[in-house]
Amino acid sequence: MTTALKSPSGKLLIILAAATALSACGDGFRDSFRSKRDKVTFDGHLYKAKAQQVSRETRDHFSVTVSRANQSLVGARQAGEYEAFKYCISEYGTSSVDWLIGPEHENIVPVDDKITLEGFCRP
Repeated sequence: MTTALKSPSGKLLIILAAATALSACGDGFRDSFRSKRDKVTFDGHLYKAKAQQVSRETRDHFSVTVSRANQSLVGARQAGEYEAFKYCISEYGTSSVDWLIGPEHENIVPVDDKITLEGFCRP
């Protein structure tokens, strides 16, 4: 092994192997190095939120699932609304939403520490 490290081609091989191993790391690896200042908090807490289309036929119909909702229901609602706006802006270029179950809905209760919002993007 020490002979491989002394030759230029051995060093290059080790560098390429290390670079290949690091390139296999996903976004989660890179996200761990981001500053917490870059992340958006709601009511003083961080939430994991994901928006997705409800069916392939209608992109405008979406649902948002917000995890860690038991930290603060107010913050979870805000995080869900924010994620919905991001989804509609990326899909249609507008933040206009018609809610079926929106952040202002009275009966939103966390289930398994998650809440779900649902709506339609309106161009």
